Amino acid sequence: MTLIHAENLEVRHGGTLALHDVSLDLEPGEIVTIVGPNGSGKSTLLRALIGAVAPSRGFVKRAPGLKIGYVPQKLHIDPTLPMSVRRFLDLPNRVSDAEAEQALAWTGVQGLEKRQIAALSGGQLQRVLLARALLSGPQVLMLDEATQGLDQPASAAFYQLIEDMRNTIGCAVLMVSHELHVVMSASDRVICLNGHICCEGTPEVVEAAPAYRELFGTGTGGALALYRHEHNHDHDHAHDHAHEAAE
Repeated sequence: MTLIHAENLEVRHGGTLALHDVSLDLEPGEIVTIVGPNGSGKSTLLRALIGAVAPSRGFVKRAPGLKIGYVPQKLHIDPTLPMSVRRFLDLPNRVSDAEAEQALAWTGVQGLEKRQIAALSGGQLQRVLLARALLSGPQVLMLDEATQGLDQPASAAFYQLIEDMRNTIGCAVLMVSHELHVVMSASDRVICLNGHICCEGTPEVVEAAPAYRELFGTGTGGALALYRHEHNHDHDHAHDHAHEAAE
């Protein structure tokens, strides 16, 4: 059963066209990464898929009762606000101590319950945000550039954690990233976005697509790092295609 189906999405911000002619499906258990230059509509697409932004054309269909866990790009916290990690995990819905402990253990930050949110490192905060997203038992985990501000080793470790979560709880993952050098290690499918879908497919297919090369170049700064973990998913071969954008 398809978890999210988007068809011919168009989204406008005032008079500005942010997205047009975007169609995609998200299937159970797959990890899909959206890449694209700044201003390409990546965050807007996530917001449209969640339902936070209404499309001006097209539609989004979500599976009945679909549970979505969302990890934002950043969280602005007033450093003077007293908010422990444990209290933060109770927002917006109170959870048991056992549930909180399990979520923090899953994301590798067990024992931080009494720490103040404002005192956490960037990497710790992102793992706490992920733990909070997991508390709802999501079928889809969405991440909007969740490793922004982390160094490369911390980013790579976070993406490995995301893949582990997929394998542990069986959720699908849809994430936005600009970190081409690390994110592909955990992706089953890549969507290259620049206002519309320029190309999509496995990392190997997208890396060879002319539309991708036009956006990111062919040097080491733009090439995808194709060090993927071995996956055994029936859908791995299902998206081995790429289509050039109709200009």
